[in-house]
Amino acid sequence: MKTLQKICFVLLLSTFSSAYAVSCWDEIPDVADCKVRAEKGGASAQYNLGLMYDYGKGVPQDYKEAVKWYRFAAVQGETQAQYNLGWMFSNGLGSLQDYKEAVKWYRFAAVQGDNQAQNNLALMYYEGKGVKQSKVMAHMYFNIAAVSGNENAIKGRGLVEKEMTATQIEKAQDLAREWMSKHQ
Repeated sequence: MKTLQKICFVLLLSTFSSAYAVSCWDEIPDVADCKVRAEKGGASAQYNLGLMYDYGKGVPQDYKEAVKWYRFAAVQGETQAQYNLGWMFSNGLGSLQDYKEAVKWYRFAAVQGDNQAQNNLALMYYEGKGVKQSKVMAHMYFNIAAVSGNENAIKGRGLVEKEMTATQIEKAQDLAREWMSKHQ
C-alpha cells in the first residue's frame, strides 16, 4: 500500500509541476530555462523566447533573433508566432521587408482564427502588398475578422465598401461565408 501511495504522490507532483510550470515569459523571465526548452523544440518556449528578443525583455532587443524563434514556433503551428512573424516581415523587422512572406504567415494564423491576422490580410489585399490588389478579397477578410469582433476590421470593411459595387460586395460576402464554413 505504501508503494502505491508513493507512486500516486510522484504522479501527482509531476502532473502539478508540468501543468502549473512557470512560463518563461513572466514578470522576471527565466531566459536560460526558456532557451533550454526552446532548443528542445518546445513551441511555446520558442514563441516566448521570440517575444523576449522582440521586446528586449531579459535579453537585449534583437529582431533577427525574434524572427528566428518565431519561425521555429510558427512552423509548429503556434498561431501567435505566425501572426508575429507576418508582422515582422510586413514591417522589415529582423529581416528584409517581404510582403509575400508576411501574407504567407498571416494566412496560417488567419486559418487558425486570429482576427488580427485576418484584418492584416485584408489590408494587404486592399493595398496590394504581397498579393494582387483586390477590394473583394480585402472586404472578405475584413468581414471574417469583423465577425470575431475586430473593431479595426469593422471600420475597414465599411471604408472599402464605399469603393465597391453592390455586385463586388455580394461576391466578397459569398467568399467570406465559404471561407468561414471551410475554416471554422
